[in-house]
Amino acid sequence: MTDGIARDGRFTTGTTDGAETDAELLDDLISCGRAVVSAGLVRGSGGNLSARRPGTRNCWVTATGTWLDRLTPDDFSLVDIETGAVLAGNRRPTSEVLLHLASYRARPDANALIHLHPQLSVLLDAMGEPIRLVTIDHAYYLREVRSTPFTQSGTAELAQVAAAAVRDGANCVILGHHGCSVLGDGLELALKRALNLEEAATATYRALMLGRSVPECPPEYLERITAAEAGSAAVGAP
Repeated sequence: MTDGIARDGRFTTGTTDGAETDAELLDDLISCGRAVVSAGLVRGSGGNLSARRPGTRNCWVTATGTWLDRLTPDDFSLVDIETGAVLAGNRRPTSEVLLHLASYRARPDANALIHLHPQLSVLLDAMGEPIRLVTIDHAYYLREVRSTPFTQSGTAELAQVAAAAVRDGANCVILGHHGCSVLGDGLELALKRALNLEEAATATYRALMLGRSVPECPPEYLERITAAEAGSAAVGAP
């Protein structure tokens, strides 16, 4: 069984990509829940998580009302991505289950989705301030941060708006006055993106408080990274 995610956000061994069984995947989701709460990205039950094993047509998603730092295997629902039918586990998936399902349908390459309510990210977006990617970590993991106007939570409309925002390959979107939706090919990458999103928001906020323009990561950094990726060259994380 994988060891999952440490409290500081690091995976100690396994990732979603390496989760061979549903039990291992649930262990990783439970650890991820602890990590996002420990990092201050969510309060109480204000967020939800999901993941699937690559190539499968269903995902495990947190149940409604669950606190992310108190998750147990009983706090997850196995849901058919196409039909929304609950196949196993808790019979009451999160009220945002449609958001998860629509995003997976739009992005077959995504195997994890983290939906949180990060305060600075949401505040800056509500103020019309774009979140700047200041460091190479921000640029490497996020690439860009998209934004959608306010749409009522828990609705099919929100699900479609969020899915449309990531359909072409973007992995991080701010849902106006609500939260964020962050995708990854596994929980490890999705978590790194969620952490870097709020870190980038914090850097942006601090620069604005100082009355200074916010310095962004030089564009040539990402240009080099994307060129190497397009050429299938090995590119290491910062």
